[in-house]
Amino acid sequence: MRENKRFWLLRWSLLYCVYVFGQISGEIRYSIPEELQLGAFVGNIADDLGLDLQELKARSFRIVPGHKKQYFDINLNNGNLFVKENIDRENLCGPSATCLLSLETVMENPFRLHDVEVEILDVNDNAPTFPKNQFRLEISEAAAPGTRYPLESAHDPDVGSNSLQSYQLLTDENFVLNVESRNANENMPVLVLKRSLDREAVSHHRLVLIAKDAGVPERSGTAQITISVQDANDNTPVFAKPVYNVSLLENVSKGTLVYKLNATDLDDGSNGEILYSFTSHTSVRVRELFSLDSKTGEIRIRGNLNYEENNLFEINVQAMDNGPYAVPAYCHVLVHVLDINDNAPEVTVATLFSPVPEDSVPGTVVALISATDKDSGENGRVECQVTENLPFELDSSSKKYLTLRTKQILDRENVSRYEVAVLCSDSGSPPLTSKKAILVEVADINDNAPRFSQPLYTAYVTENNVIGSSIFSMTAFDPDLNQNSRLNYSIQRTQVQGESIFSYVQINSEKGTIISQKSFDYERLKNFQIQVQVRDSGVPSLSSTVSVEVVILDQNDNAPVIVHPLPDYGSVVTETVSRFAEPGYLVAKVSATDADSGQNARLSYQVLQSTDPGLFTISPDTGEIWTIRGIRGTDATKQRLVIGAKDNGSPPLSATMTIILSLTDGDTEMLSDVSSLSEDRGSFNDASLYLVISLGMVSSLFLVVLIVLAIKVHKNRNRFGAHVGYLDTCCCFEDRYSLNGIQKASRNLELGPNYVEVFGGDPLSQSFRYDTCSASSTVKRDTKFPDIYRSSACKKHVPTGNDEFLHNSRIRSSENSEVTYICEENILSFFLVFQAPVESLQRNAGL
Repeated sequence: MRENKRFWLLRWSLLYCVYVFGQISGEIRYSIPEELQLGAFVGNIADDLGLDLQELKARSFRIVPGHKKQYFDINLNNGNLFVKENIDRENLCGPSATCLLSLETVMENPFRLHDVEVEILDVNDNAPTFPKNQFRLEISEAAAPGTRYPLESAHDPDVGSNSLQSYQLLTDENFVLNVESRNANENMPVLVLKRSLDREAVSHHRLVLIAKDAGVPERSGTAQITISVQDANDNTPVFAKPVYNVSLLENVSKGTLVYKLNATDLDDGSNGEILYSFTSHTSVRVRELFSLDSKTGEIRIRGNLNYEENNLFEINVQAMDNGPYAVPAYCHVLVHVLDINDNAPEVTVATLFSPVPEDSVPGTVVALISATDKDSGENGRVECQVTENLPFELDSSSKKYLTLRTKQILDRENVSRYEVAVLCSDSGSPPLTSKKAILVEVADINDNAPRFSQPLYTAYVTENNVIGSSIFSMTAFDPDLNQNSRLNYSIQRTQVQGESIFSYVQINSEKGTIISQKSFDYERLKNFQIQVQVRDSGVPSLSSTVSVEVVILDQNDNAPVIVHPLPDYGSVVTETVSRFAEPGYLVAKVSATDADSGQNARLSYQVLQSTDPGLFTISPDTGEIWTIRGIRGTDATKQRLVIGAKDNGSPPLSATMTIILSLTDGDTEMLSDVSSLSEDRGSFNDASLYLVISLGMVSSLFLVVLIVLAIKVHKNRNRFGAHVGYLDTCCCFEDRYSLNGIQKASRNLELGPNYVEVFGGDPLSQSFRYDTCSASSTVKRDTKFPDIYRSSACKKHVPTGNDEFLHNSRIRSSENSEVTYICEENILSFFLVFQAPVESLQRNAGL
């Protein structure tokens, strides 16, 4: 038999023919014999698909792996499909008439899927065999001619003409051979008694039974039949029918009754007692799954049935009586296993194309998915879907695979990876489901330009900075990955004060840190603007630009400079002051400038040294030098003042100058003259000049009226009695010390209610002061003069800090003071007459 097999393998390896049945809808079919040697040629699949050999590797042409064993492979160099594993048709397909091995090939760019079927042709490599090499029969000599004795069939795993075709009994004068058809695929040999036996003549007969197939070359198997002639037991058991059909669900429990056989025997006693048993032809698997009670004939379940493994079992049972020379009767019990929905769908990923570029067009293939169910019918019909609302969908247009495709454009910056859950369920009742999670990575492309966190940046740097120091740092963000998010900073070329921007600043290309290239001077440059560009390293690269306003902060690096008065020689300024100058007399004005700004340029003035500290003071804001008190005869003729001008920086800087004041006895005009001050303040315009003249005339006229009214009141004082009578209607007018020398004779005046106190140009107060007071503690205020009335019950003027130096003068002038009473009607009439023209002049002058 081995020699015949080698002969056939050699013949097929040399002469086998490969048939390509056709290529329809991407399907190719080949036919090859079984048992080909490894590496044997099946077909040139590249030619059959019309593919160029160069495309095979470039487009990743391959066989889609499956859960079953792969028997073929593809040579990408020549496009040949060849045998990879040994192929035994009998193990693969059993008694099936056709044996097909299916496989799928896949190509990328673009995606194509082809179905390939390889038909495995049977080779007559198996001879028919009997279950036993020898059969023993006991035949009663009383057996009548024509009695039939079924024999066990031979088995040939080949199919078609290579399978078992015929039986032959070597010539014997007592027996002949008949062949009965048990089913469409199996025949059973039956030994027929040709004539009665005579045990006394021949007690044993030996026959040879031959089983043959029709293959080329023909193969056969033999079995020896030994017949022992026995005395007569003339009735055999009889079954009601030769074949019983039973249907069972595959989930029946152990011990379930399958069927109860009931054979009959007309004999009595031991010749009529029937024993049941499996025939020797019953398979081992059947004996594992079923049990048979030898006395009752009950067939029960002893193992677990599985429709997916085997849906039909044939149980061969024989019945024999206990009489001598018992003749067995045979029957067949066919158990049909019914499917239940006990298998969930099996979901496997055959091919996964991951990562997927985020700019992939909708419909791009992501994965090939296989979804199968071992059940049959509705229980095996599987439907799948993507469970969540994801940008993927399943395409079921292919017969064998589900295709997972994109259904919209992906965005890696929003979602960089997806866990796609594919849920598959069958149509059973209840349905069973399986879930498969597929991890899909999204590949990045350079689709995002770098972004700054602000549209405009402001960088503050203090002047006199160190060259090479960092003055500002900025960071841009790019949501892309790797090379696409690697950023490079640069400054665009511009000009600042006629120079290149790169002579002012540079930028660290990797970190975005702006570095100074020179020391800045606030007094020369207060701010400038640069354009910073950031660019990623993708292909093509993307960029964005932002403006950076560089603001230079001032440092207190400039000391004040005194610009007025300017010394005639050296650093000493000489001025003259009249000894008749009264307290509050403007002696001089010191002016200084500072090149810095803000607090660094805010100046204050002070007297650092003086010959007589109680004689002169200086306004810290304006730099005006005033007399504190009147000049005495004992004061030194030369007064030395050291004036300091200090800024408000940190640390503060200052400048000093020395002024020598010469005290003279004359009325010589000095720096404090109006003309001198006017040089600092600038010339008045015409309206201001008219206003000054008008105010001077009004003041003179008002002074004359006051004198006249005072004399009139004085004359009438005796007529009206003591001045106490006027306390109900008049108010005390206390003295104010005027520096113009006009009111020396009448320092203190008492005015009645609603009269005002008017003072000349006191340079310390810089305003008129008005008081009204009532002896009866009641006040009447004229709404026309809200700013010149102060309500108080005989309230005295409270000296300010600038009035302290007038204390001595107040004492001297109070010795000669007298009380003056002025009628209310006259003083009010005076103000009403002069109020309108004064207000008109103020409006015209813009004051």
